[in-house]
Parts: sequence; C-alpha cells; structure tokens
Amino acid sequence: MSPDTQKTLDCLRKVAADTLERKRRLGHYAVIWRDGKPLLIGDDAPIDTTQKHDGVE
Repeated sequence: MSPDTQKTLDCLRKVAADTLERKRRLGHYAVIWRDGKPLLIGDDAPIDTTQKHDGVE
C-alpha cells in the first residue's frame, strides 16, 4: 500500500470512528456492516428490523 493510500485509509477510519462516537454521545443509533449483514447499534436502535414500513420489506 502506498503512503498516500495508507494516509487516506487512516483518515477514513478516524472519521468513521469520530462519527460513531458522536452518534453515541447524542443518543443516536448507527447502522454498521458486520458479518455480511447490517447491524443496528446503540441504546435507541430498533429491536425488530423485519417489520414492514410503508409497504416495503
């Protein structure tokens, strides 16, 4: 990996971590990707994500 690519990756990781921390402090849930599936994290995250909303599943 080139030094510029590594700097870009480091920057993106820091921005993502800072954003998740900000959402946590504000009490907002976040959607992340884990094990090939979306995962809702946070105290206010909906429990049942399989419910239909506006006719969309």
